[in-house]
Amino acid sequence: QVRLVESGGGLVQAGGSLRLSCAASGLVFNYYAMGWFRQAPGKERDVVAQTNWSGEVSYYAGSVKGRFTISRDNAKKMVYLQMNSLKPEDTAVYYCAATTRSGLGAKLAFDYWGQGTQVTVSS
Repeated sequence: QVRLVESGGGLVQAGGSLRLSCAASGLVFNYYAMGWFRQAPGKERDVVAQTNWSGEVSYYAGSVKGRFTISRDNAKKMVYLQMNSLKPEDTAVYYCAATTRSGLGAKLAFDYWGQGTQVTVSS
């Protein structure tokens, strides 16, 4: 079955950096667009970044544009989220997700989800 496993979360000071990784298995990876989402306590899950099957097209939420970068390695079936200039408001559980649908953006539905990794940014 499809598995998405996130790693790389942790505690970091404001202004610092983290790199999240997501390992995918059980799917033909380059058929899927991939995305990162986050959910803070008491809030809904929000899109952070998405990339198409080739990695050549990306979408970012306005709150992270210029600070976060999504990338993928189709040979390794991995997707990454490089997070720089982190802020306390970036604190959340971060989820990796996969979809065969097209049309990157906030309304794109995803089919498969990982369990999440906690990112905490202290002030």
